[in-house]
Amino acid sequence: MISEDSEALAGGNMGEVSRRGDTVVRPAGAWTPAVHRLLRELVAAGVRGVPQPVTIGEDHEVLGFIIGTVPNDPTPEWVWAEAALLSSARLLRRAHDVTSGLDTQGPWRSPVREPAEVICHNDFAPYNLVFDKGVVVGAIDWDYASPGPRLWDLAYLAYRIVPLSCGDRRDGFTDEERAQRLRRLLAAYGCDAEPRHVNDVLRDRLLALATFSDDMAQRLGKPELSEHAALYRSDAAGLTTTEPPAT
Repeated sequence: MISEDSEALAGGNMGEVSRRGDTVVRPAGAWTPAVHRLLRELVAAGVRGVPQPVTIGEDHEVLGFIIGTVPNDPTPEWVWAEAALLSSARLLRRAHDVTSGLDTQGPWRSPVREPAEVICHNDFAPYNLVFDKGVVVGAIDWDYASPGPRLWDLAYLAYRIVPLSCGDRRDGFTDEERAQRLRRLLAAYGCDAEPRHVNDVLRDRLLALATFSDDMAQRLGKPELSEHAALYRSDAAGLTTTEPPAT
């Protein structure tokens, strides 16, 4: 739904996204009313950088545009700075705290996972975060949100920003440095989970994401999503169940 006065936005692997003035136009579905209810609650609670719901059309939604920088590939160096690591965890904690106890009635686009402690973003990662001078000031792309455990979201953020990926996707950090970064991320969120527990949840998260990516590759005719699925399975297999090195 890109009109002549719209600007196509980067990303949007699962659908066409465009900017029109100070709003964003995205595909909508049966899940959109629940997501708009969630966003209104977050905005009302004073969570910074959450898109303001505007309208829902027959096949699209309109949201407020969040001013800032959303990093694209190649990932800029400032994403790996301490400010990004800590501010991302703090924003996620703030959003989770607000959603604890909210109305969880769907339908939701993503499965509901137990224990449904909060409403998860389900893709809380640098490419969906808005930065200002290296600090996370907002989060976009809430359309896959659904109720689930806090750690379901937090483990995936750790995967992307620590990072906990394997092989050549470690972005230059040693195992000890990544173990230290994981502990700082958990501390900034206020989570007392053991790193091995994070790995256990992340493994399940990545395998579920791989299955989803394969399915969407067929539905959307995007074979690159199957390549993503292969990476997720590889990373899931490479996760260790042992305690990372002590700091």
